[in-house]
Amino acid sequence: MVNKTSEVGKFEGTVGGETGRLVERQDFIHIAILVTIALVIGAYLIATTVLISKDGTLYIECAKQIVNNPVEAVRSMPVCPGYPFLIYLMHKMTGLFNNTESIQGWIISAQAVSLLSKVIASVMLYFVGSYFAGRKAAFWGVLILSILPDSAEYGSDALTEWPHIMFLATGFLLLLLGAQYRKGWMFGLAGIAAGLGYLVRSEGCQLVLYGGVWLLFNLIRPEGKMKRTKAVRALILLAAGFAVVAAPYMKLKGCVFPKQNLFQLPAMLSVNDNTDSVGGTNMCVAGIYTSKTMGDKTLTKNICETLMYYFVPGLLIGCWYYFRKQSKTLEQAFFAAAFIILNIVMLSWQVSCRHFLSRRHTLVLVAFTIFYIPVGLHIIASWLSRRTSKSDLTIEENIRRWFFILLIVGMAICLPKLFRLTGTQKYSYRDASMWLAKNTAPTDLIAVQDKRITFYAQREGLEYSEKIPEQADYIVKIIKSADEKPEIGKNTEEKYSTWVDKKENSKLVIYKVIR
Repeated sequence: MVNKTSEVGKFEGTVGGETGRLVERQDFIHIAILVTIALVIGAYLIATTVLISKDGTLYIECAKQIVNNPVEAVRSMPVCPGYPFLIYLMHKMTGLFNNTESIQGWIISAQAVSLLSKVIASVMLYFVGSYFAGRKAAFWGVLILSILPDSAEYGSDALTEWPHIMFLATGFLLLLLGAQYRKGWMFGLAGIAAGLGYLVRSEGCQLVLYGGVWLLFNLIRPEGKMKRTKAVRALILLAAGFAVVAAPYMKLKGCVFPKQNLFQLPAMLSVNDNTDSVGGTNMCVAGIYTSKTMGDKTLTKNICETLMYYFVPGLLIGCWYYFRKQSKTLEQAFFAAAFIILNIVMLSWQVSCRHFLSRRHTLVLVAFTIFYIPVGLHIIASWLSRRTSKSDLTIEENIRRWFFILLIVGMAICLPKLFRLTGTQKYSYRDASMWLAKNTAPTDLIAVQDKRITFYAQREGLEYSEKIPEQADYIVKIIKSADEKPEIGKNTEEKYSTWVDKKENSKLVIYKVIR
């Protein structure tokens, strides 16, 4: 049990609390509030979505392939099959109430998977946070995570971030409970969760590393809390649970880490999907070669942007307090440090070897350290309280007042970006998609600068950056200003145009190629 004598003692504790029970009555209240907030925000963002991300179109196309030949679809997928398979299952479930095969039905299914995954992951993260920092810190931390704009956006888009975090948080919680209660079968379940997470994103296998190192440590230390026979059994169950799920996929692909390698996002990821170059070499993203001119964002800057800068001091102070001041068990110290260190190493490898980093990459590290922010805010509130003490308030009341002031200010900073209106450019893409769907044949090839246009139009798309494909039947071109002279060839006829940005006088124009 953690020492609760410090000024932030109310934010400390482990799973089980003082009574030793895993779930208290207060947990149900906290979870109900967190689930409600996540669902309300997620439903609003889904209802107001104009375009899903570029990667989302790829995941949905992969999910549609599963309908005809699942085995061949998995073998040929350019991404891990876990998320497309979840989309397929959700589409089958919604098909019980709606027989439509429209593209919008697939989009809603993909978004529903992301939102449901976020809700489940929030519950798991609440218990993980309770284990490390106490129930109150876990509650406020997950609440902050729910209103962070990036976190909310990814939970309502067709992306793998929250399905990945769902399996990672579930498996991590099972490891924590297995280590605390010395239960080998929990390590086995953690292995299964690691395998399922691996099918969504390859780095889901990190759970096996944490559990394996901990169990090996119990084997070699003289007086381990877990008996050696139990540790051996738990290690076997952990490896077997992972292998049962992951081995068939590895055999089908013929390698341990297929083309979608550790931390690699799909190749179509673009600047609009929060990817930023951090290296000096060029890379091809969505057909566009980029260099360091794209941005100078690093791991630190991405985390700061995800936390809206405002919550960064709370995170740093909370982490410092946890690792330097707070009393903790050996299990708490090991798993907290192991997760943070390994993920920082993996993100640093992503920067050095792949020369780009996205805020989507750093969301996992933010999600698993979010419960240190309330601890840090409480310390800041204590500091402010000592300098602004009032005779009509007790010290505890004054600290609480400052804590809620800091929290409300942070929420006020997040909400405008969270509920901002969708850009007019995305509306122009949807308008162009509707025109193409009504005025072109299914066999027509359409050259586009953003493949989401043909995805929504359900037409064959040829994505280009500068050189327009010669075989195209239609060309979709963004003209950035009235002075720009688009090079689209001589034998073309303008068929449709719509404003992208009236202030900049830019337009989206559709040309028909005349042969």
